[in-house]
Amino acid sequence: MSEVTCRIGSMCGRYVSSKAVGDIVTFFDVERVGEELASPSWNVAPTVPINIVLDSIPKDRAAEGDASTVRRLEAARWGLVPPWAKDIAVGARMFNARIEEAADKSAFRTAVKKRRAAIPASGYYEWQKLADGSKAPFFISPDGDDSLFAFAGLYEWWRNPAAADDAPDRWVLSATILTQDSVGPLAEIHDRMPVVLEPDALDHWLDPHVEGDADLLDDIAGASVDMIETFELRPVGREVGNVRNDSPALIEPLA
Repeated sequence: MSEVTCRIGSMCGRYVSSKAVGDIVTFFDVERVGEELASPSWNVAPTVPINIVLDSIPKDRAAEGDASTVRRLEAARWGLVPPWAKDIAVGARMFNARIEEAADKSAFRTAVKKRRAAIPASGYYEWQKLADGSKAPFFISPDGDDSLFAFAGLYEWWRNPAAADDAPDRWVLSATILTQDSVGPLAEIHDRMPVVLEPDALDHWLDPHVEGDADLLDDIAGASVDMIETFELRPVGREVGNVRNDSPALIEPLA
């Protein structure tokens, strides 16, 4: 993936996750940190490892009748691979999920019910199509800088049918970012925007005891609109269109 690609109905697949693991752990009150976490990046693209925050009930606790949860930070493949998929490549086109449809779609409805995630981010990129057919990239974030926040996401575990029972890649954790219709100035750039988690809703969103449904998605989407309408957006250089470019310089204002 060397050039930016956008599909109607999805946000463009690039975002910034520039904070160190320690900052993410503190911000989200993470209790357990997974292995091989993704490094900070200013040009995160689909199919690469990303960091996600989730709440789960440890098996040893469940066996003892203890249903209390643990907040975890784990590395996941960006692009949700449904349990029924025969090939991991299916996830390449599922880096986004429309929040209006996720509760009914076979790829996402089980995750909506009990496998919801927060995806740490510092901002994201979107491309505006110009009259001459070219595309102008924008960096969009809470304060025009790289403050930490979270996208609303879903995650799944996929069993690789080609891997041996003892293979390290037997199970693949993958995730998707929920999107909704754009509002305000963002609608002038692209028709979709990511769903941003309101901080006070984080615990409820991640709680596996809460059975997610369309009503929960509606609530999250409504709160997201109020937050993302305050985000700042600014033009940036076209270098972000190539995933091989990855540095803080990508979010600098266009000269």
